[in-house]
Amino acid sequence: MGKLFGILLTAITLASAAIFAAHIWWMPGNISAQGAAVDRLMRDTLVGTGFLFLTSQLLLAVFAWQFGEHRNGTVSNFPGGSRPLIVFALLVVGIEIAAFTLLGSKVWASVYIRPAQTGELAIDVQAEQFAFYFRYAGPDGKFGALHPDRINEANNNFFGLDPENDSAARDDIVSGTLAVPVNRPVLLTLHPQDVGHSFYVPELRIQQDFVPGLIIPVRFTAVRTGRYEIVCTQLCGLGHYNMRAYLDVMQPDQFDAWLKENQAK
Repeated sequence: MGKLFGILLTAITLASAAIFAAHIWWMPGNISAQGAAVDRLMRDTLVGTGFLFLTSQLLLAVFAWQFGEHRNGTVSNFPGGSRPLIVFALLVVGIEIAAFTLLGSKVWASVYIRPAQTGELAIDVQAEQFAFYFRYAGPDGKFGALHPDRINEANNNFFGLDPENDSAARDDIVSGTLAVPVNRPVLLTLHPQDVGHSFYVPELRIQQDFVPGLIIPVRFTAVRTGRYEIVCTQLCGLGHYNMRAYLDVMQPDQFDAWLKENQAK
């Protein structure tokens, strides 16, 4: 049985590695300024962890082949005992985790704590069962205050605005589509109305959970026009499977026309 197990393990290991090496079920094309750095980090992570995976599994297959056929009740011990092997594994894994943490910190910071850039477009994003809504400041450049007690979906007041008493809220633009101009920095502020949700656009290389009680900033710059799907990847209820919206990346003049059209609604 030891030789058979070694053969099967080797076959499964090589087939698994081949799927990743051939980029089967891979990410779609990148459309964000920071996406290339994310792709490099993903590649380096897969190379590093893939090497350890292949090494450990093939070694296990060798040991199974060599020591798995004893039928006389004897036990084969690892040379030197198990302690050196455990210490070595802890060191290798610890170094790998530290290295990827250092490599990934800059990429992470570019999405979450990058300083505001000139001309950055601020968009407030709310998720609820089972929809996304996007809010833009009107001509005054200010967002109206949010009043959860005023949320009324029957009146399309998804954010709980109070335009009668809050002048900043009167020109806020609310849309079910996330429209952004190409090559312009964007700041999203994510917050849920009810339970946890997730904002995922694979082409942007961004996936961020909405956490009840928190406002989470996410920054990106889209560099290619087109329409891309936004999906929720956090199980949030019976309608989770159908919770989606769209990201429209437009030319600046098209975006300005889109804003004017939605201001008139």
